[in-house]
Amino acid sequence: MTPFPPRLRKLTLTLHVTASVGWLGAVAAFLALAVAGLSSSAPLTVRGAYLAMDVVGWYVIVPFSAASLLTGLVQSLGTVWGLLRHYWVIAKLLITVGATVLLLVHMQPVGHLADAAARAALTGGQLQGMRIQLIADAAAALAVLLTAAALSVFKPRGVTRYGRRRQQEQVPQPR
Repeated sequence: MTPFPPRLRKLTLTLHVTASVGWLGAVAAFLALAVAGLSSSAPLTVRGAYLAMDVVGWYVIVPFSAASLLTGLVQSLGTVWGLLRHYWVIAKLLITVGATVLLLVHMQPVGHLADAAARAALTGGQLQGMRIQLIADAAAALAVLLTAAALSVFKPRGVTRYGRRRQQEQVPQPR
């Protein structure tokens, strides 16, 4: 595929960065809600935290993760970096796909806690293991997303075999 014209490349890059940063920020907010839900002794705060986590998860985090994946694919296919030419791009793709799949799996316990909080106040150690797991999962997600961001900034060297072949194809051969 030929690279995008500069304006289109900048537009897709802007969309990708916005979706990725939005995903990161929403996960940070989710983590704050999870900590508040576990540590607060105020029943309304606990209830509100778990209800908000379900809404933030489905209406902010999931869409941003899907948008980040989609715009990342478009960006890689329309730029000189390519999708399979550099190891850092492949690593980011695997991180994003894995994080998105795990997010969708993770939303089931979030929904369970939100349902429990909607029915009655969560007291003391009620569903404590699941509540702690939400904190651990959100913290791990932040670390993974920060790793993906670092890969985007530092772009570690390393061209795949496919990338080397493509580079050699683009070099004019002597006659």
